[in-house]
Amino acid sequence: MRVVLDTNVLVSGVFFPGIPCRVLEAWRDGRAIVVLSAEILEEYRRVGERLATDFSGVSLEPFLKLLLVEAEIVDAPPLPEPVCTDADDDKFLACALAGHCELVVSGDRALLNTSGYRGIEVVTPRAFVETRL
Repeated sequence: MRVVLDTNVLVSGVFFPGIPCRVLEAWRDGRAIVVLSAEILEEYRRVGERLATDFSGVSLEPFLKLLLVEAEIVDAPPLPEPVCTDADDDKFLACALAGHCELVVSGDRALLNTSGYRGIEVVTPRAFVETRL
């Protein structure tokens, strides 16, 4: 199954045990294909840099390098109209459309409220683990 991961899921999964980590384990084990765009990768990188500044010894960089090799990167043009109440989240839907993904995994309420847009289901990490794995 092809999925787009919101930044909060990626960061939580990398640094903390629990449900978001199980989402990343599904990718590691070949049960999911992570699809991302350059814009999403840039957001991951910005958040990683901020975390490294706020918490010494914390780095997303090794994981970002792994994503460059193992994830599928697609060209995702912007949506023709805003969909999310937080327009910055539209990039996840655009990526899902461009990458022919049926799922976006997110804990972000604004993004979760868009579930169903053009056939894309937006689910929490818990719902992903409980219903898709």
